[in-house]
Amino acid sequence: MSWFLQALRNYAPFSGRARRKEYWYFVLFYMLIFFVLWGIDGATGTAGESKEVGLLSGIFSLAMLIPSIAVGARRLHDTGRSGWWLLLSLIPLIGGLILIFFMVQDGEPQTNTYGPDPKAA
Repeated sequence: MSWFLQALRNYAPFSGRARRKEYWYFVLFYMLIFFVLWGIDGATGTAGESKEVGLLSGIFSLAMLIPSIAVGARRLHDTGRSGWWLLLSLIPLIGGLILIFFMVQDGEPQTNTYGPDPKAA
């Protein structure tokens, strides 16, 4: 949970680097909280007619938009790539798969263009 909170504390800076741990724990807790809120939406009737995203899960997703983009960009920086690679997610299926491949790679062990190695700190 501390990695999720660390990502939230760094919600706005798109510079720097994020370890795999920080990124994947953020994704894990984001999904857990989203599905709990989605279940609450379904149980309380605040979900839309299509039952996709309800009031609580929608507000949570909107609130987490900037932190999600920021931690994703910092994770890409750790692998030596620009945060602009996140735009690959706009390509259906293939873009997401390529991004997952980038996100699971280990970061560069030395200082790169985006800053020092976060594992060394």
